[in-house]
Amino acid sequence: MAVVGGGNTAMDSVRTALRLGAESATIIYRRSEEEMPARLEEVHHAKEEGVRFLTLHNPLRYEADDKGHVKSVVLQQMELGEPDASGRRRPVPIPGAEVEMPVDLVIVSIGVSPNPILPKSVEGLDLGKKGTIAVDDSMQSSIPCLYAGGDIVRGGATVILAMGDGKRAAQEMDKKLNA
Repeated sequence: MAVVGGGNTAMDSVRTALRLGAESATIIYRRSEEEMPARLEEVHHAKEEGVRFLTLHNPLRYEADDKGHVKSVVLQQMELGEPDASGRRRPVPIPGAEVEMPVDLVIVSIGVSPNPILPKSVEGLDLGKKGTIAVDDSMQSSIPCLYAGGDIVRGGATVILAMGDGKRAAQEMDKKLNA
């Protein structure tokens, strides 16, 4: 499994995945470790728990198997350019440098606005006006068994709303699996 991002939430997500039984867990971050916004102790603890770090890589697209389950992420290798408005060196793509990484789960944990890669990568996925994933009351998207919540559905939202979306989606998945 992989978590895309370099903040504290990404560290929490990847460490939780390991604790819940993931065989391996990797942080994918587009800058170097030194530019990660996560607290140093969060990165340190993640490494202690066995998290692998793949820095200077950025997702281009996600590949799925014939059932629609993620099977890999195609990554663009990056190098660092001049500092941007955040003061961190800006990641710059290295032309022609792409790698494919096998994964069975991806958690996107970047920023407070929806990541456009997932909605653009999934054929047949209905989107809202702002490029967010459209869902029904059960948090299911237009693709059966694909649920979404939080920022990818609402735009920038609170953690409480995202948690509520996750809880609602989990309850609906449980109903569907036990029907």
